Amino acid sequence: MSCPRCGGRVRAPDLMHTEWRCADCGPVPPLHVAEHVGPEIVASAAERVTEGCEGAGRPSVPLWCLWPLPPGWTMTGVAWAGDDRTGTRATAVACSGPAPLSGGPADLVLVAEEPGVGLGTRFAGIPGPDPGPLLTHLLAEPAPGRGEQPAHAKIRVGGRPTPLWSVKSPTDRSAYAGEARGMWLYAITWPSSAGYLLAEDVVLHDLTEWLPPELVYGAPSPYLRGQA
Repeated sequence: MSCPRCGGRVRAPDLMHTEWRCADCGPVPPLHVAEHVGPEIVASAAERVTEGCEGAGRPSVPLWCLWPLPPGWTMTGVAWAGDDRTGTRATAVACSGPAPLSGGPADLVLVAEEPGVGLGTRFAGIPGPDPGPLLTHLLAEPAPGRGEQPAHAKIRVGGRPTPLWSVKSPTDRSAYAGEARGMWLYAITWPSSAGYLLAEDVVLHDLTEWLPPELVYGAPSPYLRGQA
């Protein structure tokens, strides 16, 4: 298990502390990353996410995945942050496939999280525990000739049209952030040009609701462990 904000090691609760702790980030929900990905592992993760939230009296955190998958794409990882006491507070799903423009390899990580967790900002490479300040600043800037800043991507999330805005990130990736079901939603792609995937007809499905039997799985993504 690791810190969702920095990827460092976390210490379990002890006599002095009731929460998991990172030496650099303080109290954090521990991040669990599945070693492999397949139908049994994803089903187990979805059950863990749902039961953890119910046990802690929290709304269930969605486990967003591309569905249907774009041609050539596979699901390549699943992760969640939380423990038995607090319940799940963030989830991440990785998918991989051909980049929409170059045709080379591309990776996408989708994060759903409660405010303040910091998993999405870590993958996006942006400061702070959530994108609120960046989005506030972005939306306050009028678009040339159009007044209000329009969304940079519009996708369907759980059956609803959902706007996402591009936030400034390192040049090796593209990062989009928005809100769905009262929680932060991030879509981060590698390389940066793979962000054009979100210009297509993208639909996200919550795997805690049901697991499509046709879902295709691939080799584990290195991005969930920060190894890329």
